[in-house]
Amino acid sequence: QVQLKEAGGGLVQAGGSLRLSCAASGRMNDGYAMAWFRQAPGKEREFVAAVTWTGNDVEYEEFAKGRFTLSRDNANAAVNTVYLQMSSLGPEDTAVYYCAAKLGYYGPAEEDYNDWGQGTQVTVSS
Repeated sequence: QVQLKEAGGGLVQAGGSLRLSCAASGRMNDGYAMAWFRQAPGKEREFVAAVTWTGNDVEYEEFAKGRFTLSRDNANAAVNTVYLQMSSLGPEDTAVYYCAAKLGYYGPAEEDYNDWGQGTQVTVSS
């Protein structure tokens, strides 16, 4: 099992930037892909981006391309960290952002992810 803890959410004005982080501990050496999802008020949770265990491959949802950058730091074998750098934020990006992990290759399907963080709130004011 993997433990995930997100940080970095907050309130930002439209056009601004935020960097989210997710610290993952546990059986990380088993090769866990990690991803970010988000859930806006009144909407279903949706995929944002995912990265392979090595960090070499990243997949983005269409709305995230060109604005969000997902990176991964595995330098600490005990705690892997993924970062979601978000820029050009708009009110439509307001949501709770969740970090998730799955064993094996990455993907956008929420049901494939077994471990989830508590989420961090991102609010973008217009």
